[in-house]
Amino acid sequence: MADDKPREPDAVKIDSTVPHSARVWNYMLGGKDNYPVDRQAGDRIRQVFPGMVDIARQSRYMLVRVVQHLAAEAGIRQFLDIGTGLPTVDNTHEVAQRNAPESRIVYVDNDPLVLVHAAALLTSAPEGATDYIQADVRDPDFILGKAAETLDFSRPTALMLMGIMGLVADYDEARTVVDRLLAALPSGSYLALYDGTDTDPAYVQALGGYNRGSGAIPYTPRSPEKIARFFDGLELLEPGVVPVTAWRPEPNPWGTAPEVACWGGVARKA
Repeated sequence: MADDKPREPDAVKIDSTVPHSARVWNYMLGGKDNYPVDRQAGDRIRQVFPGMVDIARQSRYMLVRVVQHLAAEAGIRQFLDIGTGLPTVDNTHEVAQRNAPESRIVYVDNDPLVLVHAAALLTSAPEGATDYIQADVRDPDFILGKAAETLDFSRPTALMLMGIMGLVADYDEARTVVDRLLAALPSGSYLALYDGTDTDPAYVQALGGYNRGSGAIPYTPRSPEKIARFFDGLELLEPGVVPVTAWRPEPNPWGTAPEVACWGGVARKA
């Protein structure tokens, strides 16, 4: 019988005793690339806040719509996806290269288990390219330096920060990280960002329990106003910074969902 447990190559050290956000998120999306500790953390969250599954699914599908728009309509051919998470259906490179096979994508994450599965993120169309960087979002200079080996930062690039900035607890530090990454990108580039919000008390309570009891890196939900400030100085696309379910909604595999405590948007650098 096949073993569902994720493989651990000798060169990669994975701590399966502490939950990790990428693996908990994978569990919420119905994936198998997680450990009992991740499932336990996910179950505790769902007990307090069953709507967490809706947030996971609907935010994931916003990512798909964003990449579809940027590749098919905005003409973007380069994507820097930080906080990639574990491979699932419709990864960034798959959506982008369906529309433009020459697209180049660099993924960034700091979970060793994502590195184990990075081969699934590197199945590029022959006309394009994909790469994976093991790095923390708090180290933008290292990320930019490594990403420049695959991406040409003289050309417009989509910076994707989907559900990652809540892991940077200090808001000023989070703003600085985003600003540093954007400063390296030329005019015509885009920022796509969403994060959990403090708009639902049950969600805030569930995250509080997760942060206190799991030993994992805490996740900080923010107000929609603070999320909107990540886009300061950029040209926001319609409909602005809104719940992920309201960003250019389309039919999706999980059906419609009520407004969720996760807001985001897309903006262009002039």
